[in-house]
Amino acid sequence: MGKIRVALCITDLEVGGAERALVELARRIDRARFEPVVYSIAPRPGAGRDSLVAGLEERAIEVHFLDARRRWMAPIAWRRLKGLLRAQNPHLVQTFLFHANILGRLAARSAGIGTVVSGIRVAERGSRWHLWVDRCTQRSVARHVCVSESVAQFARVVGRLPAEKLVVIPNSVDAVRYCEAAAVDLRALGVPAGREVVIYVGRLDRQKGLRGLISTAPDWLGRLAGHDLLLVGEGPEAADLRRQCRRLGIADRVHFAGPRADVPGLLAASRLLVLPSLWEGMPNAVLEAMASGLPVVAMDVEGVRELLGAGAEDQVAQAGDWQGFAARIVALAADREGAAAVGAANRRRTREAFAPERSVRAYEELWASLVGRC
Repeated sequence: MGKIRVALCITDLEVGGAERALVELARRIDRARFEPVVYSIAPRPGAGRDSLVAGLEERAIEVHFLDARRRWMAPIAWRRLKGLLRAQNPHLVQTFLFHANILGRLAARSAGIGTVVSGIRVAERGSRWHLWVDRCTQRSVARHVCVSESVAQFARVVGRLPAEKLVVIPNSVDAVRYCEAAAVDLRALGVPAGREVVIYVGRLDRQKGLRGLISTAPDWLGRLAGHDLLLVGEGPEAADLRRQCRRLGIADRVHFAGPRADVPGLLAASRLLVLPSLWEGMPNAVLEAMASGLPVVAMDVEGVRELLGAGAEDQVAQAGDWQGFAARIVALAADREGAAAVGAANRRRTREAFAPERSVRAYEELWASLVGRC
């Protein structure tokens, strides 16, 4: 019996949580049983931003870029994907992220591919039309893989997707990669020598609650005289956030690093990670900080408690409670010994509960069951 041919489709291959999850899955699946091909709707990332693509290519995994740079190019991308799927003739299509979910379903149906598995990585509270489109096209989907139990509940109750189609496969992290990372010299990012760093990693986007974080920063930075805030990532709110920092008089204490490929080293150089998100799915930034042995301060949004387990009580603030959020930052940052204990517990939990092998095995078992190869 031949290998199971799998088409892995994603919106783009820039460095990000979902993108890294797809690449790790493609790199780790059993190549004796599965034959993966990766499709990106967007063009190949530019030099210096294509580390994920390089990770696929070094494992000799075929990668296709549909080169859709604008929304109006979606029909062109659909035709290209349909043709590529007909040529590959996969047993199933596995998609990640909203645009790839929808385009992948439509292209697979047109190409005569009967089995589609869709990935739901966030409880989408910002664009309700996404939920409507998802619901209208879900008949083409055999299973929806949700990254957390809370996302599955959201998909069932708010998204109104069939419960029998929902499967939970949590995110995973290569704990060794983060545990062994050498700390980056943060002076190159404008952080003065000797300063401690509170770090945020992710998109600079409304979903992430960064305006609220910065609005509280004069308070908690004022109580943590030896600490600065480092924001790692890019997004549509970057300029507004910079203006907010200047208006509040904290521009010299908040550093914008932009997108970085050396996140493990940045985490190794930091004291704690903050995640002030308004909604989530199962945030990879938290998982990566845990693997790095860092304590975390996060809003109580989807997936966070599932990640932190028993440690959530010391690291989670009630959603929308900015004073409580700031108080937890101060408490953990000021207590070096206590923060180290919390961080060590976080690291142990990633190794015990979120090893990549568990996630890959779950995908392999799901795929095999859907194509009758149990």
